[in-house]
Amino acid sequence: MGGNFICVHNSCRSQIAETIGKLYAKDVFDSYSAGTEIKSEINKYAIRTIKRLYDIDISKTQHAKLIEDLPEIDIVIKMGCNVTCPFLPSRYEEDWGIEDPTGKGNEAFVTTAETIERKMKNLIKKIGNREIKLKNKMPAK
Repeated sequence: MGGNFICVHNSCRSQIAETIGKLYAKDVFDSYSAGTEIKSEINKYAIRTIKRLYDIDISKTQHAKLIEDLPEIDIVIKMGCNVTCPFLPSRYEEDWGIEDPTGKGNEAFVTTAETIERKMKNLIKKIGNREIKLKNKMPAK
C-alpha cells in the first residue's frame, strides 16, 4: 500500500510528512511526497527541523517530486494547500489542513512536525483498527 503526502511545492510540510511516515508507518504503507510544482530544493528549515527532532538529513535521503513521478497510490493526505490542492487518484483521502510554516521561524517548523507526527500516528491507528474503508477500485486517471 502506498501513502502520499501532497502540497503544491513539495518543499516543506509534505517532505516532513514523508520522513515521519517512513519512520512510523513503514509497516503499514510506503510513504511518498509530491506536488504540482516543485522548488529547486527542500526548505532549509524543514531539513534542520527533521535533523534536530529525528536525526535524519532529508537533504541526502529525499528530493522534491511531481505527482506525475509517483507510483500508484492508495492513500492521499493533503497537507492544507491554502489554495486548491492537487488531485491525485486514490482509494482514500484526508486533508490535514496544516498551515505552511515557511517564513515563521524554527518553532513554527517544530510545531508543524509535531502536528504531522500526531496526525500520522492517528492515521496508522485508524488503518490498524480498520476505521478507514478503502474504496474497492482506484478512480480512473
